[in-house]
Amino acid sequence: MTAGSGPETTAAADEPRLIAETGLPARIASIAEPVIEQLGYRLVRIKVSSGEECTIQIMAERPDGSMTVEDCEAISRALSPVFDVNEPIDRAYRLEISSPGIDRPLVRRSDFERYAGHLVKVEMEVPVAGRKRFRGIIDGVEGDAAKLTRDDPKADEDPAVLLPIADMGEAKLVLTDELVSEALRAEKAAKRELREAKREQRRLKQAKKASRTAAR
Repeated sequence: MTAGSGPETTAAADEPRLIAETGLPARIASIAEPVIEQLGYRLVRIKVSSGEECTIQIMAERPDGSMTVEDCEAISRALSPVFDVNEPIDRAYRLEISSPGIDRPLVRRSDFERYAGHLVKVEMEVPVAGRKRFRGIIDGVEGDAAKLTRDDPKADEDPAVLLPIADMGEAKLVLTDELVSEALRAEKAAKRELREAKREQRRLKQAKKASRTAAR
């Protein structure tokens, strides 16, 4: 389980995913997503790996893009009994809950807004201008389409392209120094906020204790 976060942009907790799974992962998502949302988190992606040991990997996050180890554990505790009843898969499996990571998949409109200015790789389900694969800098969104400036256009091609998000099969951030630096800054800020919150809790607890002592 990992923890990660992006730029400080908070999206609605119930914002739908425009890029979603098909087949078995989609069935698992139909069981898992309501539970995850009820806890206040958002489902990002589900992957099922086969082999000697089958693994159901569920990526989730808070609406602000952050995710802690404690958050992962909370989701795991809530999902395990639900999966025991609904049996999402017909063989033994290992459940793995994680954050989306730094080079994360983008699945919602707000993801493309949040990570504007960063490099992304996109695989389209429906071709645009005769091609399915794109790589470039995110320039935000227009309606339900992502605006990209391609980093590999030919001399006679316009680098600007508009890609409908719902027609994407996969969109994933490319790991760059800028992305790593931004993630580290966000992580430090989150830790600082957590320390301040704990300090405030201790202060309130001490004040309450002092108030009870004075009332005796």
